[in-house]
Amino acid sequence: MRPSYRVLAAPVTQPFRPGQRAPALALLPPIPLYRRLLRIHRKKLGPEERIFGDTYLKAEFRRHRDIENPLHIVGFLTEWQNYGQQLEGEGWKDQRIDPALVDKMSDQQIGQMYELMQAIQKTGRDIVDEEEEGRILEAIEEASTGRKRS
Repeated sequence: MRPSYRVLAAPVTQPFRPGQRAPALALLPPIPLYRRLLRIHRKKLGPEERIFGDTYLKAEFRRHRDIENPLHIVGFLTEWQNYGQQLEGEGWKDQRIDPALVDKMSDQQIGQMYELMQAIQKTGRDIVDEEEEGRILEAIEEASTGRKRS
C-alpha cells in the first residue's frame, strides 16, 4: 500500500484557534521544565520581573522537591508548564485568574496568592516613591540654583 502525499502533508494536531487553550504538550520532567522556565524568564521578563519570578520559581520547586504523591507532582508540573506556555505567548500580561481555578485552591494557596499580590503592589509603590523622590530632588535643585533643567 502506497502512502498518499496528501495524508503525509496533513497536520498531526488540530489547528490552534484564538481564544482556545493551547494543546497540551507532553509533560516535561522537573529539571528540564525548571531550566526552560528560567530561560523563558530571561527572554520575556524585564529585570525586576525576572528577579521576582526567578526567586518565586526557585522557592516553589524547592518546596515541592520531596512530594511523593503522583497526583500532586503531575498537577504541579502541569501548571508550571502551562505558565511557561503563557509566558511564551503575549496574552498573559492582561490575563485574569480563572474563578474556577480560585475555587479549587486551598486556603494556603489563596494566602500565597494574596502575599504575592501584596509584594507586587509594594514593589509598584516603591518604584513610584523613587520617581517622586527624584522629582522632589530636581525641584529642590532647581529652586536652589534659580534655573530650570531641561
